[in-house]
Amino acid sequence: MSLPLLLGLLLIPLAASVYAVAAARQPDCSRRVYGVTLAVAATGLGIALAHLLTASTPETLKLPLGLPWLGAHFRLDALAAFFLIVVNLGGAVASLFALGYGQHEKAPERVLPFFPAFLAGMNLVLLADDAFSFLFAWEFMSLSSWALVMAHHQDPANARAGYLYLVMACFGTLALLLAFGLLAGTSGGYDFDTVRASAITPGFAALVLALALLGAGSKAGLVPLHVWLPLAHPAAPSHVSALMSGVMTKVAVYGFIRIVFDLLGEPVLWWWGGLVLALGGITAVLGVLYALMQHDLKRLLAYHTVENIGIIFIGLGLALAFQANLMYASAALALTAALFHILNHSLFKSLLFLGTGAVLTATGERDMEKLGGLIHPMPWTALAFLIGAAAISALPPLNGFVSEWLTFQAILISPELPQWLLKFLVPAVGALLALSAALAAACFVKAFGITFLGRARSPAATQARETDRYSLAALFVLAALCLLAGILPGLVVDGLAPVVSLLNGGARLIPQHHQPWLTLVPVVDVKSTYNGLLVLLFMALSGTTAAVLIHRLASSAVRRGPAWDCGFPDANPAFQYTAGSFAQPIRRVFGSVVFQARERVFMPPPGDLRPARFKIELHDPIWERGYAPIAHAVVAVSTRFNYLQYLTIRRYLSVVFGALVLLLLGMVLWR
Repeated sequence: MSLPLLLGLLLIPLAASVYAVAAARQPDCSRRVYGVTLAVAATGLGIALAHLLTASTPETLKLPLGLPWLGAHFRLDALAAFFLIVVNLGGAVASLFALGYGQHEKAPERVLPFFPAFLAGMNLVLLADDAFSFLFAWEFMSLSSWALVMAHHQDPANARAGYLYLVMACFGTLALLLAFGLLAGTSGGYDFDTVRASAITPGFAALVLALALLGAGSKAGLVPLHVWLPLAHPAAPSHVSALMSGVMTKVAVYGFIRIVFDLLGEPVLWWWGGLVLALGGITAVLGVLYALMQHDLKRLLAYHTVENIGIIFIGLGLALAFQANLMYASAALALTAALFHILNHSLFKSLLFLGTGAVLTATGERDMEKLGGLIHPMPWTALAFLIGAAAISALPPLNGFVSEWLTFQAILISPELPQWLLKFLVPAVGALLALSAALAAACFVKAFGITFLGRARSPAATQARETDRYSLAALFVLAALCLLAGILPGLVVDGLAPVVSLLNGGARLIPQHHQPWLTLVPVVDVKSTYNGLLVLLFMALSGTTAAVLIHRLASSAVRRGPAWDCGFPDANPAFQYTAGSFAQPIRRVFGSVVFQARERVFMPPPGDLRPARFKIELHDPIWERGYAPIAHAVVAVSTRFNYLQYLTIRRYLSVVFGALVLLLLGMVLWR
């Protein structure tokens, strides 16, 4: 009965949306709405977790809704249950955070009606079991999230972000519509059971793969379809940004997995995996390089979502390549790594966005150059943000390390692949993955250091105060989960086993819960093992021992003095390192190629009182050479056809007659 209960629960957020429309400006309305979404999301999380761990067969349900001859089909299997856990966990924590954060919302009537609807839409996508229900829920999710992006539409940048998001969402839906049309074939079987039972030619299957990459990849943020993401995610309120970046992108990944790994059946061509793998590697590196150049904290996090989506698709590409060569044990490892990183990214990215929301509430600033020193007035927020920064940087013993380590273990098996192109491509992508991990660590040294360390760079940072207890509770729930998933990864891997088995012909990793000391053994213990619990104990013991020895054995005669300041004792915050200072070495190495970076220096001659100037120019080649020409062409064509609205009735009738003649002529020639 869990599936009917889940569908019934989705009516409650929709009812909360209707209530919020009428009562958004009433006192304490936001807490009532967010309290309802918290309770519903927590209940959905419990149901999905119970199904994943205990149910052996999928639950299905058909309702007399939607298209008359089709109805609405719903299905709760292991794959849907796992992603329901991701969605409802993120929704519950975001709702908890919003109990405090929502009190500071300037326009609650533009946020409260759409927040529960957004959660309901994501859940419906995961439960849909036919093409019409899937696309309807997908569009419902897109439109409700677009309304949240446009909550502060008075800002021109937010309006532009909302427009671009809507365009890309329509493009993605069109691609998925075509993909489902090809899967249904001439028989028109749009329910997923019929699609699974039908045969599809290799050519059409490859076309479906390409359309799935376009449709789901545009929503997830794959390069070069990512251009909307760093604009739209920061434009939304922070708890919505956490859902869009940490959760909605995973719903997009679910769409890709459902189509390619489930509905298409087993891959028939090995190059499918190579294509997905290459896109994932490029996305990971470009995402982190773009993030390093940002000074806006929310834009930095949005670009890191692009990077982590690339890491997920690296794992999925490896799994496709292994499955095409009937290497199901290796495919199980790659799939486990990808699914583990899906869960991990939803945790630490939600944590970082919510931490940024706490900073934004306390200071009103997102620009790192106007922050600094926040560790003193906001110590608990700083601690939670530091845990999230370490997790996303793949540092042990936190969860980000485990999933990236598993991905590397899958890469190390790649020499067993028979295709020479994959033998060269997989190690190259492995090098890109290592590079992205190193750059991510550098990026979050910059993000945490500039934001929380040093001296305050503005009056707003000086006057900051710690955030409310609801927000802190949400932050530390996510921080604790990041730590638990890192020190007990074997339990997570066992929880993912039903999903991997469903997608991988029954093959999965060996059970991990009976391993000594809860050691993670992805292949065999003679090749590689990892024990997060022992790593944590070693770090705690070594750190404590070092601290005790330093304090007990260090000479008490040590003379203390101010730190060396390069001869500049001025306490002006302008003498500190800036975000641009951290990024300069990497910008000079990669910027000329990736960003076409140019540094222009004007140094006046001696005696000239004009100030020296240093100007940096960064370009986005993907936007300037890919999207901008299309946008200009659309504007030019629409401008030329604009005169049609000023035609007389006689000319309108002539145009209609001419179009009718052309259509009839086309039909004759087609026959």
